[in-house]
Amino acid sequence: MNQDERSRPLFMISVASELAEMHPQTLRMYERRGLICPRRSVKQTRLYSLEDVERLRYIQKLTNELGLNLAGVERVLELEAQVRRLQHEVERMGRRLEKAIDEAAREAEAIHRSYRRELITVRRGELVPRRR
Repeated sequence: MNQDERSRPLFMISVASELAEMHPQTLRMYERRGLICPRRSVKQTRLYSLEDVERLRYIQKLTNELGLNLAGVERVLELEAQVRRLQHEVERMGRRLEKAIDEAAREAEAIHRSYRRELITVRRGELVPRRR
């Protein structure tokens, strides 16, 4: 399943809460706290994607298995988002570095070719320009 399919809003709150094994009121509370942001239909009905349901399950894991409170969950989610942003930035900088290295190698090769034409030879102790 691709990213577009995973992020497509499909489920009303009753189905999403059942899939996430949570009470619908919990989903509403998580939305108020900014932990989840379901899309809205034209009639303002909350619509959850598979990605949203996975996030709800993850929040549940953080609270139930790891014992975090919602403030802790918020912090974990913020830090994970920051890590993703930084990873993208590192990837972008890596691509820029590779491009700069390739450009420097091309320039070095051009310089190398230009001074080969200007090389001089030594014959019997005298500098003699290379013939072209």
